[in-house]
Amino acid sequence: MQIQRSSLKYLRIVLDLFSLIGAFLSAFILAMNSTDHQVLNVFLLITTVGLVVWLLSSHSNGLYDEFRSRNFSFEVIVLIKNLFVTTIALIIIIFLLKETLFSRLFILYFTLFALLLLTLQRLILRKLLNQLRKRGRNLRNLLIVGAGDVGKNFFETIHENPQFGYRVIGFLDDSIKAFLNGKYLGNLDQLDKVLSNRHIDDVIVALPNYASERLEWVLTTCEKYTTRVKIIPDYFKFISGRYDVSLFGRFPIISVRTDRINEFHWQFIKRTADIVISLLSFIFIFSWLFPLIGILIKLDSKGPIFFKQERWGKNNKKFSVFKFRSMSIKSRDTDKKGRYIQARKDDPRITRVGSLLRKSNLDELPQFINVLKGEMSIVGPRPHPIPLNLESKDKIRYYMLRHLVKPGITGWAQVNGLRGEIHSSHEMQQRVDYDLWYIENWSFYLDMQIIASTIFKMFKGDPNAY
Repeated sequence: MQIQRSSLKYLRIVLDLFSLIGAFLSAFILAMNSTDHQVLNVFLLITTVGLVVWLLSSHSNGLYDEFRSRNFSFEVIVLIKNLFVTTIALIIIIFLLKETLFSRLFILYFTLFALLLLTLQRLILRKLLNQLRKRGRNLRNLLIVGAGDVGKNFFETIHENPQFGYRVIGFLDDSIKAFLNGKYLGNLDQLDKVLSNRHIDDVIVALPNYASERLEWVLTTCEKYTTRVKIIPDYFKFISGRYDVSLFGRFPIISVRTDRINEFHWQFIKRTADIVISLLSFIFIFSWLFPLIGILIKLDSKGPIFFKQERWGKNNKKFSVFKFRSMSIKSRDTDKKGRYIQARKDDPRITRVGSLLRKSNLDELPQFINVLKGEMSIVGPRPHPIPLNLESKDKIRYYMLRHLVKPGITGWAQVNGLRGEIHSSHEMQQRVDYDLWYIENWSFYLDMQIIASTIFKMFKGDPNAY
């Protein structure tokens, strides 16, 4: 049994439309309970608009694209985004129609019922398809051309995810590899024979870049059997999990990694949040907290209240970061060889008040000044001292990519426990990996999550803060 992709796509659309209609009817019965002719006409209009917006939005965000290789959680996230757009459209149309009978309760009921029904029917559909696939039905047969690292990794992904609904028939490669374990069907010249004797739904080409001539021959051969061909470029090993494909004239261009945090509208939102939160903090908290901390620092040791240190910001632009002074004024940042001296546990350079400030992260609060100046953001990769940057930039992979965005007072690495003294290159690499994940997966919600986690850790305490 093989359900065609187009048939499955239309089935999913029809099921969603029925679920939405069910949600509309449930919301109408619970919130309205009216048989007035005019109200029913408005309800039909609102329902029609909602269904049209749903279809348009789903086309835009790819909700009904090939979903075999998508996890259920991924599909639900796209579904929620689609439902959000539809709900906003309903609110706007009700406002424009000036229909006071359709209250916020109607919108609330619709949203809850739609989320419940859409999620439930997707879960049931996936369960049914998974049961069919366990019985050897509704599986797509794959032939992998190329048994190098790319082909091997792709095969392992298919093997580890049977719910995707694919079955690897075998490999074609000019040499036998040990991991093939009976899946070797011959060299590339056997492609014609394999396609004529076996049912192959898709041919996955995983050849190295230098085999471009062989690639052309593979494509020509597959065309004779009207077999779909999908290519995994060998250079994808250099590309991050978040990449972008665009057209430059008639040339397809692949961006190695994406950072939507640098898109203008998201920059505007992030910058606006930085300014609003910073101003509110200065007005309601820092106006009395800064003088109090300043007095404690002065009573504890001689020297200025604030400490300034030059660091690298976005695009490696230098700026002076502000902190409350937590060390004695005679302290040195580098040793005789110019290597940066990290703060360590029971560091003799740290004052008594400084120890309290560092453990509670209060020493970082003056960096809100840097945020207002536009040199930093509240959330982002932590700016490292310049000597530490110089030590790490040639040793740590992708280290300098941290400077694609503004540094932050707190960051994804910090709330995941990666802070304090660094003992090895591996620990630094971990921090960089977390910073890059943040850049590639940034969202406004993620920033709010990091801020909330930071505040919680300030009260709870962090064992790595010293």
